[in-house]
Amino acid sequence: MITLLNKLQDLLDAARAVDFLGPLALRLYLAPIFWVAGTNKVAGFESTVAWFGNPDWGLGLPFPTLMAALAAGTEVIGALFLLVGFAVRWISIPLMVTMLVAILSVHLENGWQAIADSSAAFASPLLGVFQLEDAGPAGERLSAAKEILREHGNYDWLTETGSFVVLNNGIEFAATYFIMLLVLFFIGAGRWLSVDHWLARRFRTGA
Repeated sequence: MITLLNKLQDLLDAARAVDFLGPLALRLYLAPIFWVAGTNKVAGFESTVAWFGNPDWGLGLPFPTLMAALAAGTEVIGALFLLVGFAVRWISIPLMVTMLVAILSVHLENGWQAIADSSAAFASPLLGVFQLEDAGPAGERLSAAKEILREHGNYDWLTETGSFVVLNNGIEFAATYFIMLLVLFFIGAGRWLSVDHWLARRFRTGA
């Protein structure tokens, strides 16, 4: 039995020959997200600065021009670095900081869910004391809104490209991106298909 289990483990370990696919997938997933976020900030830079600095309807942060420039620059440069696999562990640090700022200053007061869904895992009462939030009230309002649309609108046309949802704007997406960046911080860009790999082979002793 032990021999059989060891052979099965050997087969599993053989998959490590392509372990570079994991970090590559993370990089390719995150790169366009940060590129769009960063370039949107650059394109509407004045509005971005106003949002960073305004205490009434924005973040109310000090030095809003500097903060907006740092956020936009980090996201744009970070997207490019992630795409080619250059300085991935280093760029993951400021990108994680931007996610923490987004979580703490923008999304935290809205709870976990990005889109309110009473059937989602963290809203399920089956988690007991680990249930993060109750999405039931949002579900009730969504049902009421759908009834209104069915009665007074062309519901088939309105939902032809997708269902209506209640935007909760919680920390879910930002937390997910933070976790993915945290993984990249520890494992790096991956072998073969990254600039970091070839730089390490050339300049790092024993790499």
